[in-house]
Formats: sequence, structure tokens, C-alpha cells
Amino acid sequence: MVDFLSETTDLLRRTPDVLRALLGGIPDRWTGTPDIEGGWTPKDVVGHLVTGELDNWMVRTRRILEHGPSVPFETFDRTAHQGRDDELTIDDLIARFAALRAANLRDLDRLVSAGDLDKRGMHAALGEVTLRELLATAAVHDLDHVAQIYAGMAGAYDGEVGAWKTYLGILLRRDDPSAVAG
Repeated sequence: MVDFLSETTDLLRRTPDVLRALLGGIPDRWTGTPDIEGGWTPKDVVGHLVTGELDNWMVRTRRILEHGPSVPFETFDRTAHQGRDDELTIDDLIARFAALRAANLRDLDRLVSAGDLDKRGMHAALGEVTLRELLATAAVHDLDHVAQIYAGMAGAYDGEVGAWKTYLGILLRRDDPSAVAG
């Protein structure tokens, strides 16, 4: 039998270590290139993840546990990091994210049991959602943004790979997101 809560928590716990290993101490060239034109840089993504720890998944978890679907979630400001984090280094952001994630996981462990996973909340655009769906989304959100970080980092070498670009789907998607299936 799958222990959804344990597996999801384990994935959420790993993300700060992944970011530290991937981005810690590297030159700005690797953290300052967006994933696509007009997209986010790796530094932007980490700032966004910080915002998520402050204002998204645990705030919504508490809302579900305290109010169910009777009190809708607040709107999440996906771009709150813009301007707020300009003076911080990538290492500062990773450290902040790691501390916030650790605190949120401690709270999650204290507040949520497997019996709570089917409790419902209200999302303004999506309607009723379950706590299980919220936590699964938080985990996949991490994975989505780690992929976005890799795309930004690859973009730093977009002009350096020459003709081999035709074999590098991560770079082809920068020019045309529909160019590469899957």
C-alpha cells in the first residue's frame, strides 16, 4: 500500500537539497538566463518557491483543516518575488527556501494525518479541491520548477552548442515550446 503522505513529504523534503547541489555557489551566468524568452531565471524560480512556502501550500493546508470549503483560498501572487529578492544572492534564496520548507514540513507532520487527505477546500478558479490534491500539486510544482531551472541553465549555453542544438530538446523548447513533443 502506498503511503501518500510519507512519499509526498519525502519529495518535498528533497527539493532544497536539489537546489543547493544544482545552484549553490555557481556563477550568475548559470542563474541569470530565463528558461524561455520572457520566462523566469533560476533565481526567479527559487524566489517563487520561497513565496510558495510563505503564502501557498501550507496556508491552504491550514485553510482546509480549519474551514473546509466554506472559506476560499486567497489568491496566490506568483510574481511576489519580483523586486523583493533583487538584492539577495541565489545562495541566500536557497537558504531561505530551505528554512521555510523545513518549518512547513514540521507543521505538516504535526497537523496532517492520512485521514485528513480527503478533506476539501475551495479554490477560486478550480472549485473544490482535496488536501491530497493540494499536496500532490505542491510536490509536482517543485518538479516543474526544477525542470524550469534546468532549462534556464541550459539557456546559458544556447549560443555555445552550435549545430548540436538540433539534438538538444531543452534548447529547442526555448525557441518553440511546441517543437519537442513530451
